[in-house]
Amino acid sequence: MKYTENMQQVAALQPDYLGFIFYEKSKRNFEGIIPELPNSIKKTGVFVNEYPEILISLVEEYGLDAVQLHGDETAEYVLHLKKQLIERRALFIEENKQIKKKKNQHKISKNQVEIIKVFGIKDQFNFDVLEPYLEVVDYFLFDTKGKERGGNGTKFDWTVLENYPYEKPFFLSGGIGLDDLEQLKIVLNSNLPIYALDVNSKFESKPGVKKIEDLEKFKKEISV
Repeated sequence: MKYTENMQQVAALQPDYLGFIFYEKSKRNFEGIIPELPNSIKKTGVFVNEYPEILISLVEEYGLDAVQLHGDETAEYVLHLKKQLIERRALFIEENKQIKKKKNQHKISKNQVEIIKVFGIKDQFNFDVLEPYLEVVDYFLFDTKGKERGGNGTKFDWTVLENYPYEKPFFLSGGIGLDDLEQLKIVLNSNLPIYALDVNSKFESKPGVKKIEDLEKFKKEISV
């Protein structure tokens, strides 16, 4: 998401997550203000090989509920980040107890910040690389491997996921659009631990602007 009015329109459809890209090289790079959103929607920051200190400062500034790591972040990086997020949240909670005026209190997610690690897939994938991350991430996200860090607008071969060997839930992403509804229903009815669908470029009129009618139709159809 990038523009306030469009955010509010999408939020009215009650998605579980809304994404905000904090990556200067992206045409969807976010630098604005996030309006008041329903508590049920998790504000998600998308980062690429960001310094942990900068990432944490943006989590705190925008009150993010989740972070999506699109770069080459190692399991050690993720573990360090996770510990820092837990410590900072505990500190903020304690500080808020001592602040009497609500308007001066810090924005804090009601839950610990979720960590989503992204991996790119094309025609094949070695799932062994996921093992070091199993204990340190909340979810994986499988996207299409391409030149850009997300937002390539193309699908990978979903049959590759038939070899996914873990119970860790994951987001399915990569060029998902209205044309994929029937195939998606088949995949969602499989035994794969698919937690969520991540949609983006196929529902845009331009980078960062989502087509509300298309999203509404997608949500309605995928729920059938």
